[in-house]
This record gives sequence, C-alpha cells and structure tokens, in this order.
Amino acid sequence: MTALQKLTEALGLRRSIAGVLAITVLVGMGERIAERFLPVYLIALGSGMLWPGLLNALNNLLGALYSFPGGWLADRVGVKRALLLFNLLAIAGFTVVIAIPRWQAVIAGSMLFLSWSAISLPGTMGLISKTLPAAKHVMGVSLHSLVRRIPMSLGPILGGIFIDRFGPVDGVRLAFAVAIALALVAVVAQQILIEPDDTSALPSAPARNPLRLFREFSPVLRSLFAADVLIRFCEQIPYAYVVLWCLDTAHISATEFGVLTTLEMTTAALCYLPVAKFADRSSKKPFVVITFVNFALFPLVLYFSRSFGTLVFAFILRGLKEFGEPTRKALIMELAPEHRKAAAFGAYYLFRDSIVSLAAFAGAFLWKLGPEVNFFSAFAFGIAGALWFTLFGRDGAPDVTPGRI
Repeated sequence: MTALQKLTEALGLRRSIAGVLAITVLVGMGERIAERFLPVYLIALGSGMLWPGLLNALNNLLGALYSFPGGWLADRVGVKRALLLFNLLAIAGFTVVIAIPRWQAVIAGSMLFLSWSAISLPGTMGLISKTLPAAKHVMGVSLHSLVRRIPMSLGPILGGIFIDRFGPVDGVRLAFAVAIALALVAVVAQQILIEPDDTSALPSAPARNPLRLFREFSPVLRSLFAADVLIRFCEQIPYAYVVLWCLDTAHISATEFGVLTTLEMTTAALCYLPVAKFADRSSKKPFVVITFVNFALFPLVLYFSRSFGTLVFAFILRGLKEFGEPTRKALIMELAPEHRKAAAFGAYYLFRDSIVSLAAFAGAFLWKLGPEVNFFSAFAFGIAGALWFTLFGRDGAPDVTPGRI
C-alpha cells in the first residue's frame, strides 16, 4: 500500500465523500462570502437594528424546519439527488438578493440560501455513516467539518474586501454573484464525483413523523440534546451582533473582521483530525465537555475585547468551541436508530433549532437592553449547558478494539 493509499484510508476518503467535500467548499464559499456581513447589509438598506437579530432567528428556525425534510428526502431519493435539489435552492436564493437590492428581498432570499447547510447536513451525515465503518465515523465527520472551515475562513475575507472597496450594498451583491458561479460549479462536480445511490438499500418506508422518531431517542441521546439546546442558546443570543460589536465598538474594519474569522476557522481546523483520532478510540464525552465550556466562555471574553489585539484572543477561543463538534455529531449518528440515521439526525436538529430560534429572537431584544445584558445572558446559558452534560451526559458505544488505528 502506497503512502497516498495509507493516507486516504486513514482519513476515510471515498469517492462519494470527496464529492460531498467538494460541493461543501464550493457552495459554502459562496454562502460565507456574504453571510457574515448580512447584518451590515440589512442596516445599509434601512432595515433597523432589530432585523439582524430577527434574520438570525429566522435562520435558526428555517434550519430547524428544513433539517428533517432534508434527512427524509435523503433517505427517500438518495443523497445525490437530494443534494442537487438543495444546491438549486441556494442558487435561487442568491439570485433573489442580487435582483432586488432591498432588505425585504434579503429576508425572502435567505429562506432559500441560508437553508443550504441545514437541509444538506442530515444527508451528508447519513452518507458518511453508511459509507465508512464505525471506527472511522468521527474521522469522516471531522474531515467534513475541516473542509467546511475552508469557506468559513476564506469567504469572510473576500466579503470584507468587497465591502471595503465597493461599499456594503454593492459589495454584498457582488459577493452573491460570485456565490452563484461557485454553486453552479458545485452542481457539475457533484454529478461527476458522487456515486449513484443504491436504490435497493434505501428505506422502503422512511420515517415521516419526526415526533415519533424523537420518542425513539435513547435517554443518552436525549441528555445530549438537552445540553446542546442550552449551549446553542449561548451561541445564538449574541451571534448576529458579533460583527456589529467588532466594527462599531472595537472599531475594526470589515477586512480585519474577515481576518479574525479566518483565525477562528484555522484554530478549529487544527483541532479536528488530532481530536478525531483519539475520540474514535476512546470516550467521546470529555471532548464534548471541553467544546461546551469553550462555547460558554466566548461571549464573556468578547465583552471585554475592545481592540483588534484582544479580539484575536476572543476569536481563537471561538475557534476552540469546535474542538469536539465533530465528536458530538458522530455521537448523534452512533446513537440514532439504525436504517433511519439521516432522518433521525434531521429530527434532532428540527427540535433543537426550533427551540434555539427563540434564543436568536431574544438576542435582538437583549441587545436593545445593552450588549452586556446580551453577552452575560449567553454566558449563563453556556455554563448551564456545560454543567448539564458534565453531570448527565454519557458516551455511546465507542469501538475500542485493541490495535485499531
């Protein structure tokens, strides 16, 4: 076996997974060029200060509502066909924003393009679960998470350059034009790389009732779910206002904010593969606990960061909140019912993000009371989530076969 073959095997890299990774970079790059600057774009179009928070809440709600249909459709027609539809929906959303430079059009278009990650994720996780052996699940999810950070890292820098050069309105519209071009390339790449689904292996009767599927969750998975909800409250309460805090309070430029985002994503990327190797071979709980603690600390540290230098530390910490995120996703898939893993993953996100969308709405009003109210409320929820999982969280059934690499 050559060195390249050994590396491919160690990473769990298969042809279909390579195809998913390719479209994740392409569509994700288009989405991230402009997505982080949508609060600035909305205000430039005259939306008012509440709408950035409300858009973030809508994003969470749509992510919740689209997750289960995305998983169900992947189980029903196969991942390849489902991803093609999801990519076309994203392109339609980008087109709406370009064609109509009004803040109302951003809200309408976001119902399509902001849903791409949420609606495609269950199918992607299902593909990883069925393509790779159990001993490679965390590695597969980690590789996907690592590749997702490429557009998350580079996209905001390009978006920041567009905005600094062309202004918040024309800059964002140009970013969405680039997004359409990248998404079209992704459609072609997907058709070439992702292997056709084995229709005989698809469930004959995919789960249609997410509530019934949720009732089948084990107590271990429900405990993880409860902690995850609290942690996402911590994340989403301040999420839409992070960019405004950095630009208006710390007085950095849009390009500098893009650099901070790159630093965040680079920090996350450096964690993924080393953590995956250990998490696949041992207990997953400690890695998830560390992740939840980092989630909790970010809003507290951000509040005391008032310059580019101090923001560097805050965004490194924000990157470390991804420390055990692939492990958490792999744990969900491990604990999900057999033969309905994509739908179960979608149901998990449906209920989680439906609840968490309330946090994003609350974040808008907490910001009106003051940034300190917003950030310290988020910190409190984060500590509660970390404590809950520390006390009540459990592992699944990790494969710890001696000698396995």
